Amino acid sequence: MNITLTNSWNKILQDEFEKSYFQQLQAFVKEEYQTQNCYPKENEIFYAFEKTPFEKIKVVILGQDPYHGIGQAHGLCFSVPVGIAFPPSLKNIFIELKNDLGIEKISGNLTSWAEQGVFLLNSTLSVRSGEAGSHQKKGWETFTDEVIKIISNQKKNVVFILWGSFAQKKEIFIDSKKHYIIKAPHPSPLSSYRGFFGSKPFSKTNEYLNENGIDEIIW
Repeated sequence: MNITLTNSWNKILQDEFEKSYFQQLQAFVKEEYQTQNCYPKENEIFYAFEKTPFEKIKVVILGQDPYHGIGQAHGLCFSVPVGIAFPPSLKNIFIELKNDLGIEKISGNLTSWAEQGVFLLNSTLSVRSGEAGSHQKKGWETFTDEVIKIISNQKKNVVFILWGSFAQKKEIFIDSKKHYIIKAPHPSPLSSYRGFFGSKPFSKTNEYLNENGIDEIIW
């Protein structure tokens, strides 16, 4: 696993990269990519960090695992490359976006969000093809929990969007006095009708950013 962070994240995370758990994680991921078919591409594992430098973060959306289907994962949670069919959760996110702000998306690639300061962070940054959760509990969660703590501690007025029970467990790492937390059920077909639809996360995010003198996101 090659870590090539060329922006502010590199210095911020240097101590974390040197910890023993991360060294073990790095060895595990390297072995997996050499012997198994894994996603995303190795050079896209840290794509979210590359596209959203620390100082640009306005919003954090938390996912769980990268997509494990062919051609889907490219390092941003919920996002897929141009030309790839929308997975069910992303389809529901776009339904809510249209209902909330009247915006209709034709591509599932969310890089434009990331470049505006929407940090699209999965809890686990790699996965074996066709095996959901296969790289969980190997150290990724320790790393990404630390990333959430760093954002909470070192920034202010960040919107954290927590969809589903897994993401909402991360709330303990977020200082709610400094930041705005939006919670709703997960957008997956299993839970989207339990309150995800109608939760208006996109307009709520922009209202909060405007109130705090921060440029809103062009969703």
